[in-house]
Amino acid sequence: MSTLRSDIQLDQQALEEAAEWLIRLGEGELDETERAEWEYWKVSTPERHQAWARAQMLQTKLGGLPPSLALSVLDRPSGPARRVAMGKLAMILAALPMGWGSWKLVESQQWSADYRTAVGQQRELTLADGSRITLNTDTAIDVLFDANQRLIRLREGEILVQTAADRLPRARPFLVSTRQGLMQALGTRFTVRELSTRTHLAVLEGAVSVRLSDAGRTAPLIVNAGERTDFSSRSFGPLSPVDRSVSAWTQGMLMADNLRLADFVVELARYRSGIVRCHPAIADLRISGAFPIRETQRTLNMLVQTYPVIVTGHLSGYWLTLSPA
Repeated sequence: MSTLRSDIQLDQQALEEAAEWLIRLGEGELDETERAEWEYWKVSTPERHQAWARAQMLQTKLGGLPPSLALSVLDRPSGPARRVAMGKLAMILAALPMGWGSWKLVESQQWSADYRTAVGQQRELTLADGSRITLNTDTAIDVLFDANQRLIRLREGEILVQTAADRLPRARPFLVSTRQGLMQALGTRFTVRELSTRTHLAVLEGAVSVRLSDAGRTAPLIVNAGERTDFSSRSFGPLSPVDRSVSAWTQGMLMADNLRLADFVVELARYRSGIVRCHPAIADLRISGAFPIRETQRTLNMLVQTYPVIVTGHLSGYWLTLSPA
């Protein structure tokens, strides 16, 4: 089996940077500026992408930092102990087995899920109670129905939920869980997207009650039809109006309305195997339109024909970069 390492050599600097990001994520939630910096860092070079894939593998295996390192870092947020911990963590990342097949398997939580989709694939399900679930690209869910509840556990990705009335005499609540919280449908149609530290919820019909996973005494939030929000395990974001882009993916489209090119590329990359990155010089270029997500090459051609950008490919098309024309 060919390995990713045979194409992209391990880079010690990238491993140390990945270790630093892993530690920072373990210490707490990033602010918006830090999150944007982290998201760009992950795809800025093939070496950094591979280093972060190893960090994800470590998270999957251990659920986070190794306990001995976590104690060193969290007890001493700066100084020699932190640097030693970072060095040890970088060594662990370098030692992880990373064949191409095993990297793709471990990078995703999909392998053991009840239902899943590959990158670029969508799937519709009708559940035992008549409720319908549409899975977007690279999505994994578990379906847990018993005498007390109807639970959908969203492991990763994005779903559209259309609930049905329960067929049992004693109606069971319809619930969707992510790492950040538990949502209860109140006769509704809604989308849920699970990210690394936040969940995005948009309610199209009815209402959804949201309880945070680390809420303390925080009261549940009711999100009504036409509203959207995002939340972490500890706090809710503001409510804002739902726009047509929220569910456009169910029609095979990606909507852009004066959207930054860098943000558009992040969304487009979800539907294409490999890496798509945007050169910083055109990151703030604003684009608008409706673009097909099932034909990502066609979408890239539309961008080249409409805007002052060019697309260059590396690693047999696995790695694409949008640059100034």
